[in-house]
Amino acid sequence: MIEAWSTADVYAAEGALMATLEEGELMARAVAGLASVAAARLAERDGSRVVALVGPGNNGGDALYAAARLAEAGVATAAVRHPDRVHAGALADAEAAGVLITAGDDPHGLARIADADVVLDGILGIGGKPGLPDWARPWVDAIPDDAHVIAVDLPSGQDPAGHVLDPDGVFADETVTFSVAKPVHLLPPTEQAVGRLTVVDIGLHVDAVPAVRRLTHDDVAEVWPVPGPTDDKYSRGVLGVVAGGEGYTGAPLLTCLSAVESGVGMVRYVGTPGPAAVVRQAVPEAVHGVGQVQAWAIGPGLDVDATGPEASAQLAAARDALASDLPVLLDAGGLDLLSGPRTAPTLLTPHAGECARLLQHVALWPGHEGQEGLDGVDRSAVEADPVTHARLLAAATGATVLLKGATTVVAPADPDAPVWSQADAPPWLATAGAGDVLAGLAGTLLAAGLAPDLAGALAALVHGVAADRANPGGPVRALAVAHGIPGTVAQLLRRA
Repeated sequence: MIEAWSTADVYAAEGALMATLEEGELMARAVAGLASVAAARLAERDGSRVVALVGPGNNGGDALYAAARLAEAGVATAAVRHPDRVHAGALADAEAAGVLITAGDDPHGLARIADADVVLDGILGIGGKPGLPDWARPWVDAIPDDAHVIAVDLPSGQDPAGHVLDPDGVFADETVTFSVAKPVHLLPPTEQAVGRLTVVDIGLHVDAVPAVRRLTHDDVAEVWPVPGPTDDKYSRGVLGVVAGGEGYTGAPLLTCLSAVESGVGMVRYVGTPGPAAVVRQAVPEAVHGVGQVQAWAIGPGLDVDATGPEASAQLAAARDALASDLPVLLDAGGLDLLSGPRTAPTLLTPHAGECARLLQHVALWPGHEGQEGLDGVDRSAVEADPVTHARLLAAATGATVLLKGATTVVAPADPDAPVWSQADAPPWLATAGAGDVLAGLAGTLLAAGLAPDLAGALAALVHGVAADRANPGGPVRALAVAHGIPGTVAQLLRRA
């Protein structure tokens, strides 16, 4: 599992570690790792020139010290430094090593940046505010497109907390951070600016609850509900699916199919005649009608405005499920049935537009009138800061929120619990029906007894890997993703 800690917790851990070390030892460890990575990337590119962009803080000091180490090794090295403030020890060391140093927007410095093979971005550190300072903009503009940009700790200008992307900030090819990841490295929208994440161990241990968690492929075997010799279909979990309608027959098929491909003990499908016939044909394992279940998946293709006796009975079953004390997943049309917080385990799976609509809807609930951040939210606001809005929706509804996107965010109902961030899916997965498959997969994990946040994160991982395996590097349809789940799970379990 990859975990990331807040800036405050990292600073506290660094302070505790430095108190046990000789002065400068912690920075020396960081510099040694950074210089080693820079030398390796220079060699891989058959390059010869390294330029450090040196801001006023310790990250600038790291970059300048690393430039000195590279110069001592015979690399042609230059640095462009903050016009007024710079780490004094690093400056003296770099000058002694023969690093060519210029200040501010000196044309010689900008020309050296433009000629670099590797650029060390030490403009800002994790204590900086989002946004690139004006004095650094000419430096970033001068970076050549073919240079390998290595950010020190984080790409300068990007939000250390991971909430806000600076389009004018640094977009690194690689980020070298020390001992532990930070939220900027794992959360949307800033992760796209991080590039390859390289963690250099400097002996730091953070004794605090992480801010972000991410499951890796090696974690699946530990958390996937593998049946034992005494299990039966009921102990493995029965999932009730309320989905589809006469105008939407594909969504319930994909959800039910995904559930059985994921290894659910049994599916109970509740639908109207049209989609029920499709499910009977394509998913003969499914049992039809209301009955005992361990969890419900409600909403894919569900038309909450449909009329007629069959549709009314289906909607009544959905509302009864919401009124129960069973775990419930709400997706698509099912999100419109939420009329207040649930105390039972609940997983909401909106995309950005649905999240915005839900926040506006929740703003009308008693006790939420006028709550900041709920009313007037639109899709673009959610896309710009998905973590904040997922957290807002989770806090307002008492539910865990799985916010779909290129990077999936899972915000637990507990506001003090870490956010999950999964980036396992290829861009090709942005296709019709993919969310229906995810609903069946996550519903299966809920029925097996997993907590909503873990079920959401694990489902997002397997969903993404299955999409990639279905047709690596090319288009993929939702049906192929569903059919690919069994082999994907087997492959991931074998990694143990």
